[in-house]
Amino acid sequence: MVEQGLRAAAFPKLTREDLDDVVRCLHPPLERHPAGDVVVRAGDRETRFFIVVSGELAAVDDHGDETRPIAVLGPGDFTGDVSGLTGARSLVTIVARRDCELYAIPATSVKELINRSPSLGDRILQAFLARRQLLSEGGTFTGLRVIGSRYSKDTFRVKKLLATNRIPFVSLDIEADPDVRKLLEQLGVNDDETPIVALGRRLVLRNPPNSALAEALGIRQPPERKVYDLVIVGAGPAGLAAAVYGASEGLDTLLLERVGPGGQAGRSMRIENYLGFPTGISGGELAERAEAQALKFGAQIPVGVSVKGLSFESRYIVVEADGGETSTTKCVIIASGAEYRKLDAEGCERFEGCGVYYSATPLETPICRGSNAVVVGGGNSAGQAAAFLSTVARRVFLVVRGDTLYKDMSSYLARRIEETENIEVLSRTRVRRMLGDTWMHAVEVVNDAGQVRAIETPGLFSFIGAVPRSDWLPDEIEKDAKGFVTTGPAASRSARWSRERSPFLLETTHAGVFAAGDVRSGSIKRIASAVGEGATSVQIVHEYLKGM
Repeated sequence: MVEQGLRAAAFPKLTREDLDDVVRCLHPPLERHPAGDVVVRAGDRETRFFIVVSGELAAVDDHGDETRPIAVLGPGDFTGDVSGLTGARSLVTIVARRDCELYAIPATSVKELINRSPSLGDRILQAFLARRQLLSEGGTFTGLRVIGSRYSKDTFRVKKLLATNRIPFVSLDIEADPDVRKLLEQLGVNDDETPIVALGRRLVLRNPPNSALAEALGIRQPPERKVYDLVIVGAGPAGLAAAVYGASEGLDTLLLERVGPGGQAGRSMRIENYLGFPTGISGGELAERAEAQALKFGAQIPVGVSVKGLSFESRYIVVEADGGETSTTKCVIIASGAEYRKLDAEGCERFEGCGVYYSATPLETPICRGSNAVVVGGGNSAGQAAAFLSTVARRVFLVVRGDTLYKDMSSYLARRIEETENIEVLSRTRVRRMLGDTWMHAVEVVNDAGQVRAIETPGLFSFIGAVPRSDWLPDEIEKDAKGFVTTGPAASRSARWSRERSPFLLETTHAGVFAAGDVRSGSIKRIASAVGEGATSVQIVHEYLKGM
């Protein structure tokens, strides 16, 4: 029943009135395609959005060896998913099943249609999100394939970028899948060139870095050569909120993101205490919806862009990326967030990506199915990870340095942990070392009494402390002793502040540069507060721009 409802949301029929709205708003040309004609091929940039006026289209999963129908589109149906908002490559092939007539709308006009006709726009946007969910959760889509070793950190890195950006893919394991060798031969690839990302035979990438993979898939678009009103660094809750409010209020907005939307919140499988979601929502879904909102209002969101610094030219700020790209802007919001601190334990770095993880999502957790899992940390992120892992692992060991869960964890979550039979809390305990060869197979822990215990497990999930992502900032931006960015009253006391006026509430020690969310000194490490700071920072940006 749930899938039926999802399919209904994914394929709504447009009415005659809807089609009249489309014609009135955009005056699209009418194209005719004979049966068998390929309208869109998997791997093409989604440059056009089609509405079926007559005849039929078929969307098919085409990975080069065979094709499998996904959906049949008749009069009133339309093509596309969220790729149409980003200019990314199409993951499916669309062919004319019968002679058909189509309205052909440039992808750049889709946002205009969504905004000019709110009722129709809402249905289109809901359909885009539902279609991506169907491809991601159906378990049968094979168009985009990642081929690599389960022991490879690069394989995990590639899959992480795809999963974080909600791009559906199938993973083929060199060690476990007997057909992989044949496939590699067909693609002309050697083992040492893996991991491979393949979309049919038209796109074959050999161990691509994140930036190259994002660019090849179309989710990294080069920024326009102009002066932006606002550049936001980081697409966690604060950055996404700033992008939504900035773009919707008419600011020319660019949001730069290193891996994918969501930040630390995007790694949570169930957020239950965020206002408006009484049954909970995953961090990935929340981030995807926020990204779609920002794109709808016209924000640019290239992925795979690592910002390495800021420089200042007269009244403007230059944001420098690691690939040599620069973006000039009037204002910057630093929303680069924080990352979990690495464990001070033997073997930690060696097994990162092949046994040690800093999130617990469907990408990482399958390795613990039917086995033990170890979670480290006493906050909400660790609690949510333990609760999620308890549904797949035989037993979950929650390692906590303190003597109670209630100090740093929400009460509802601490009670749930205590009531879950297959979760064992190891208080006053720390991880001493990880054991294994190509893959971690055990974790050694020690408690305050000096008692050592070895736990057999293929996966350790660490959620301890917060290290701000602020090492890329220049000296003009002051940080506190722990590396968090100072703002407002604290910034006004700094010798770096040179203006006669006092800094605005979220302004840093350089005018026009603001900070929001977990990277900011004194912030409350909660999603709601990060979203609030992102929205507030945009209002302050407006005040700053008035005085430029």
